[in-house]
Amino acid sequence: MIIVMKRGAQKSIIDHVLQEITKSGLDPIPLHGTERTVIAVIGDERLLDIHHLRSLPGVNDVMRVLQPYKLASRDTKYENTVIEVNGVKIGSSELAIMAGPCAVENEDQVEATARAVAQYGCKILRGGAFKPRTGPYSFEGLGVSGLKILRAAADRHGLAVVTELMDIRQIDLVSKYADIIQIGARNMQNYDLLNAIGETKKPILLKRGLSATITELLLSAERIILHGNQQVILCERGIRTFETETRNTFGVNSIPLLKELTHLPVIADPSHATGRRSIVPAVALAGIAAGADGLIIEVHPKPDTALCDGDQSITPDMFKKLMKQIKMVAKAVKRTLP
Repeated sequence: MIIVMKRGAQKSIIDHVLQEITKSGLDPIPLHGTERTVIAVIGDERLLDIHHLRSLPGVNDVMRVLQPYKLASRDTKYENTVIEVNGVKIGSSELAIMAGPCAVENEDQVEATARAVAQYGCKILRGGAFKPRTGPYSFEGLGVSGLKILRAAADRHGLAVVTELMDIRQIDLVSKYADIIQIGARNMQNYDLLNAIGETKKPILLKRGLSATITELLLSAERIILHGNQQVILCERGIRTFETETRNTFGVNSIPLLKELTHLPVIADPSHATGRRSIVPAVALAGIAAGADGLIIEVHPKPDTALCDGDQSITPDMFKKLMKQIKMVAKAVKRTLP
């Protein structure tokens, strides 16, 4: 259930409504927009008297939310959630571009990448210090030293950092170095982890699971929001299908659908969606055309020698060309680059 307050409702009036809900044994979560406040009610709605709620001062309407995800629903909050990171307003008309290597390998590799992506207009540096790998003998990242390398390179070039968190025990450590915490596809339904990061203040980049439905993705986002963190960014990175020519199948249709269903920002990941360097730019442009609020792209100075996902990493020169193409598509769909 959601309670829509009247425009300009004063804080004292909103607090009174919150108290009425709490007295009924339910949890009210206020969502403050630029024009009005909406209160999401969590719990057994049968305990509430809708007619009484509608009669309270400052209440404009009371509605039931049909979707299983209440807080992430566009019905609950019609305005787009906008998350500002390093001057980029993610979820606004600006496009957020996140770029960098799949894994932090050494200082020279990260420095070369950070310098290039910053030069061509990127504001957020991506890179993995902790890497979830299917095989136990694959390169799994540099750990703490990787975080330090990533942070130092980002600071030298005026970039924010997005990096993956894999374990609850790493929350404080990763939060120290990251501006955005990424939850990878394999952890999208790690509920203990989602609950824990919901208590952090950092923006969260939540990637769609390998076989997750749209509803399952939104329910995972719901869990984070429910635990207190409303700064959630969704990421469409493709799902596993019977197709073997690409790493995954990119659900370009999921982007406009998500924008319809939720107020949360949506980022496209053409690198993991394809697994093929040659088609990453085309899929990236498709994501922007479909309404994505930005991209997260793997860029490596020498992808042929990369220790992780070199096949899907584009070169700095390819990234430069792609950024020019993004500007043209962005203009066509009334978006801008910061």
